[in-house]
Amino acid sequence: MDKPTHLIEFETMLLGRHLQLGAPRSRRGGGRLDRSAYTLLSRIRVQGPMSIGQLSEAFGLDASTLNRQTAAMLRAGLVERIPDPDGGIARKFRITSAGEAGLDAERAENISGLERVMAGWSPDEVAVLAAYLKRLNSDIENLDGRPWPRP
Repeated sequence: MDKPTHLIEFETMLLGRHLQLGAPRSRRGGGRLDRSAYTLLSRIRVQGPMSIGQLSEAFGLDASTLNRQTAAMLRAGLVERIPDPDGGIARKFRITSAGEAGLDAERAENISGLERVMAGWSPDEVAVLAAYLKRLNSDIENLDGRPWPRP
């Protein structure tokens, strides 16, 4: 850990362990969205209905992986297949009201968890971290060529 980038790599690895801060480990899985559903629903909410091809391009994942993930979301009633609103051939996935509610509940739990973790932080410290995380993510997205649309 002799370079700051080594420490950042280590700390972001640990941060990945602490996702879903809002629920104790014993509650995870019971009615909660899995990580892939949370991410896919978040993207569909911001961008609107998306096809498997569009999801593949946006996430850099192969179609078979996305077919499995979207099939699970279809079975759970989180998304529905619709004809392309722009008249294209491919069917698109649109978030359902159950998907919206699940995403809202998950996000609220995550935000609540973050607020508990950072209860001793000043508003300025929280804002600085948010700005640096946004910059880090934006720079990663730009290098990858897959910018994430932000609301």
